[in-house]
Amino acid sequence: QVQLVESGGGLVQAGGSLRLSCAASGRTFSSYIMGWFRQAPGKEREFVAAISGGGVITYYADSVKGRFTISRDNAKNTVYLQMNSLKPEDTCVYYCAATALHSRSPVNYDYWGQGTQVTVSS
Repeated sequence: QVQLVESGGGLVQAGGSLRLSCAASGRTFSSYIMGWFRQAPGKEREFVAAISGGGVITYYADSVKGRFTISRDNAKNTVYLQMNSLKPEDTCVYYCAATALHSRSPVNYDYWGQGTQVTVSS
């Protein structure tokens, strides 16, 4: 069982930056691929980024590539999402999730956090 708690969301102006954090419980954190997803009202949850257990391999959605960076600190059981050059269309609830096998589909993730709101004003 893995419990995930996100933090770091908030209100920021377009062009600004935010760093999201996701703290995980459990001793097997490094065995999970960690992902970030986001969901806007009335829309499906979409993949943002993922990172391998060792932190070497990363994956990004085309919409955030070059602006967002995913990283993890296994000693702290935490995964991060650094978001730069934010746009109003990045406004969503952001979720972190854990999976044993890499996937860009939310249905393949086993554990989820409660989400953190990110609002980007124009």
